[in-house]
Amino acid sequence: MRRLILAIGLAAVLAGCSTYTTPGAGVSLASISEADGDIAAAMSRQPAMTFPARLAVARLASSGFRSSSNDSYGTGAFSVVTTRDIESDESLTRLSAMPGVTAVAPLSRLLLPVRTSDTRDLRTAAAQLRADAVLIYTIDTRFRTETAQLGPLQTVALGFLPSKKAVVNATCAFMIVDVRTGFVYGTGETTAMGDQRSNIWGSGAAIETARLKAEREAYEDALGEIEKLWTSIVVEHGAARPA
Repeated sequence: MRRLILAIGLAAVLAGCSTYTTPGAGVSLASISEADGDIAAAMSRQPAMTFPARLAVARLASSGFRSSSNDSYGTGAFSVVTTRDIESDESLTRLSAMPGVTAVAPLSRLLLPVRTSDTRDLRTAAAQLRADAVLIYTIDTRFRTETAQLGPLQTVALGFLPSKKAVVNATCAFMIVDVRTGFVYGTGETTAMGDQRSNIWGSGAAIETARLKAEREAYEDALGEIEKLWTSIVVEHGAARPA
């Protein structure tokens, strides 16, 4: 009888405990650059973009990336996130409104290879859109409490999170690459952080709200840095190569 009671009690506890799986990781943009580790190859690349320019956009993640609101396409060195969950129509409008931009188009999985190795695969897809440059960005989100670090794709029981300070960090890294030559015009990175009490994270929905909020803030901050970078690109390279 005691064993039966204990079994029933344990089953009740497990049934009442929901879990949350942290999202997959972003990808190191430096690791997928075509001239990674090759100084001579990097120095030999030259800008070839003409203005007004067409801009392709691709969000990257680690191979096999998934989150509660998204997943990715492709395997290999990285995958491409083709569903928008933190990006809005207004964000594309901001990119389209940058000086010297004539069109902005996200890369579709229809144009992408199943297996990817470096940025050349993205440039090949962007070339099919007649794009002059490709904006590549990635979001990396991490969770931690005062006692634990939660890595990518880690499943945690929500009921056992300690009632201590919890932090969600989202970092957006980006770079703009010439489609014709692979020349990197510039890079940047922004981070958004949300401090909360982990006892607020009593449900998967609450954690998702905190995650998406941090990721959207990091992405929106990155848009501001991208606008600044693009303006400097137009100033430096636009006059030398008029359309």
